Amino acid sequence: MPMKSLFVGNLPFKATESELEEVFAAHGKVHSVKLLTDRETGRPRGFGFVQMDDAEAEAAIRALDGQDFGGRPLRVNEAREREERPRRSE
Repeated sequence: MPMKSLFVGNLPFKATESELEEVFAAHGKVHSVKLLTDRETGRPRGFGFVQMDDAEAEAAIRALDGQDFGGRPLRVNEAREREERPRRSE
């Protein structure tokens, strides 16, 4: 079954991968959860990615986009391929 990667934004900085997995698991099988942290400080960046089967991912987007999570409205949509960004010159 094809999988979708979902972008999950506007997360509270104290959110954990297990909390996020629990929220998305209500809509289907979660294959993976990855919260991103700042490379230099190690602090959460307030977004992450969740992988689910296609149909379940669509249901999760409809159900969770805009829903309150830790006092903030979640932003949930299908993740897009990361565009190449030009390197910053020193």
